[in-house]
Amino acid sequence: MARRRGRVEMRRIEDRVSRQVRFSKRRSGLFKKAFELSLLCDAEVALLVFSPAGKLYEYASASIEDTYNRYQQFSREGRNMNDDQNKNNNKDEASSDLQLMLSEIASWSPQSNADESDVNELEKLENLLRNALKDTRSRKMQMLAKQNSGASTSGLKSEGATSQEQGTA
Repeated sequence: MARRRGRVEMRRIEDRVSRQVRFSKRRSGLFKKAFELSLLCDAEVALLVFSPAGKLYEYASASIEDTYNRYQQFSREGRNMNDDQNKNNNKDEASSDLQLMLSEIASWSPQSNADESDVNELEKLENLLRNALKDTRSRKMQMLAKQNSGASTSGLKSEGATSQEQGTA
């Protein structure tokens, strides 16, 4: 005689020990499913779970930072897809995102002592610094590209003027 499991009622488990056991089992099942989805479907998966105690559990089929940055870029593009000021909004958002990250980093330094910080706080700071550096490099490359494209067009104009002058002389 096969015994079936009963349907689990979706409500908070009151007993702390039972809740922790259920969390642990469900968490491992969720991570297993995330792994299977990434493996079977060649999907890029990132999963973050915070326990009731505040402990971080994470799974990523690729770099979690790269996946998160890809998500942010995708969500920004979706919001601005039909906007006439798309380029200006992206620049403003990138600038404000960078400013927000830099101000968070600056506020962390005087308030916190690295010797007294736990791993989660240090990882958060590391991610902030990594993202700020990535955004700063990206912005620098965009500015350099603009300068180079502006310099090459002005260089062509001046070369054309000198060849015309030479032809008339």
